Amino acid sequence: MEMTVDIELLKNIVDYGVIGLLGFMSFLSFWFYIERLLFYKTVNIKNYSKKEQLEIELTNNIAVISSFGSNAPYIGLLGTVFGIIITFYTMGQSGDIDVKTIMSSLGLALKATAMGLLVAIPAIMFYNHLTRKIEVKLALWDMEFKSAT
Repeated sequence: MEMTVDIELLKNIVDYGVIGLLGFMSFLSFWFYIERLLFYKTVNIKNYSKKEQLEIELTNNIAVISSFGSNAPYIGLLGTVFGIIITFYTMGQSGDIDVKTIMSSLGLALKATAMGLLVAIPAIMFYNHLTRKIEVKLALWDMEFKSAT
């Protein structure tokens, strides 16, 4: 019975730990995306005498979104690996092959993979959209600066 508790604990760690972490990453990605969009609407490129200063302010929090987008699939994969390990461990401990246990453990593993992709795909789209907005703002600054000289 104690071994079952340990397996259940591992399943809960994968389910709540990995899925929870990915959910938190998704929330932060969306939060930073909205924050950047609102900031870009208020930016007046004429207030910047140096392009570098404008670029620094435009790129705040962009690396966080990119990091979440690129690492979420790996965190989901880690959850998948844990889920598969739990499945094999359960099969090895019980000595019999219970289809119900195997399928529920594999379902947990695949849920982690899916969640990782559900976090990564929008985060990369957010990052690409913001990167384009940054490029446009910097190009507008260049045009403003060149027309002033």
